Amino acid sequence: MAEKKSVAVAEKTYDKYFLPYTETRWIAGGPVIARLDSTVMSGSNFYILHWVLPSDDPPMPVGHPPHIHKEPELLIHIGTNPDDPGDLGAEVEMFMGPEMERHVITRSTVIYIPPGMIHAPWRPLKTYRPWIMLQINQGPEHTEKFYPQLLPKELRDQVDWSRWQDHGFD
Repeated sequence: MAEKKSVAVAEKTYDKYFLPYTETRWIAGGPVIARLDSTVMSGSNFYILHWVLPSDDPPMPVGHPPHIHKEPELLIHIGTNPDDPGDLGAEVEMFMGPEMERHVITRSTVIYIPPGMIHAPWRPLKTYRPWIMLQINQGPEHTEKFYPQLLPKELRDQVDWSRWQDHGFD
């Protein structure tokens, strides 16, 4: 019989690339699963992944107010129905452009937003089944410049602007 050799367990070189769920923060109706940017992992772009859960609470009156980013952004809405992956299980409202063109999403959908394009408000109107939201900003940090003037005054007055500050723009 061959002699057993003792093998020391080496420190894993790639552990730093595995980011397990640790946050208890909530955003837009559900818990954050992961958040990553260049401050967490050098060289990374900005990503945030979270659940959106059914709720009896009324939807946010405005949602994420109109804004732009320096880099392209992807907003990925993923349904969780294994029998129909295209079924989002929700109705999500999204406005695009300075003219505030309204769209309502009910299917799993990716929204591509070029740099500098005004977009939002974004808000879930109804959620029938949990779904997943992935936000990808294709830059190392999350930048936002808000355009409150695009909202009617009655909506603008309902926004808690302390939550929504310009950042990453001079």
